[in-house]
Amino acid sequence: MTSKPTTAEGYAGGYTDLVRETCLYVATKLGDLMDYLVVVGGLVPTLLIERDPSSAEASHAGTRDLDIGLGLAMLDGDRYQTLTERLRRAQFVPDFNDQNNPTRQRWRTSGRHKVPVDFLIQPSLPDDEGGRLRNIESDFAAIITPGLHLAFQDREAVSISGRTIAGEQATRSIWVCGPGAYVVLKALAFRDRGENKDAYDLYYVVKHYGSSPADVTSRLKPLLEDFQARKALRILTEDFLDRDSLGPRRVAAFIKDAPDDDIQADVVGFIKQLLDGCA
Repeated sequence: MTSKPTTAEGYAGGYTDLVRETCLYVATKLGDLMDYLVVVGGLVPTLLIERDPSSAEASHAGTRDLDIGLGLAMLDGDRYQTLTERLRRAQFVPDFNDQNNPTRQRWRTSGRHKVPVDFLIQPSLPDDEGGRLRNIESDFAAIITPGLHLAFQDREAVSISGRTIAGEQATRSIWVCGPGAYVVLKALAFRDRGENKDAYDLYYVVKHYGSSPADVTSRLKPLLEDFQARKALRILTEDFLDRDSLGPRRVAAFIKDAPDDDIQADVVGFIKQLLDGCA
């Protein structure tokens, strides 16, 4: 896997449209299994938040890959076998990493546009560790992701219409991680890997979802009995409430490739509103 681009410029060039088309294609192929799946990761902001093209506010920078969370029910019976069989029939194959080794947790389309699809699963066994792989089949695995279960508690059904990556016209309803769970997952990811993009995604959703951060807070508060959600609040408090702390600086680095006082102040202001609502 190549590293994530560190600035918004690295996401230009139509990647997000390809990922959205791939998401729609996957939904048409997996059909009844979609109830056990939820879209997480960088595509979520563009699915949850419809931006007015005439607005002065910038659209979300987008994404270069599709992240799909697997519910534990996928491991019941033969559902996971059905999933992998349908992926193979849809011409998906395991991707390759920088050392040219196959990646069982990341598949891709085999056509001209090779869009990566990462699979994630929540911890459920005593020795599960975040970031490691849960082996499901010999060539299929999922990344163990603490907090992923919250994306099944806070999720939204979103209708996607348009062309699939195969050029077909289709409309499907898919489950998308809700804003409360998304803040948790992005805060946890930021603490684990410190990516500019994770800080930016988190800030973007808090700022643009609904009419104010209170709409995100209303979705986050029901999750706060969970340890991972409370951990996310601590991360936000430690890393996002000072203009020169990691979160605001890395959002500015992503947007402008340099420190920016206005952006950093904006990040602090919106995250503070979110946290004040959770107090």
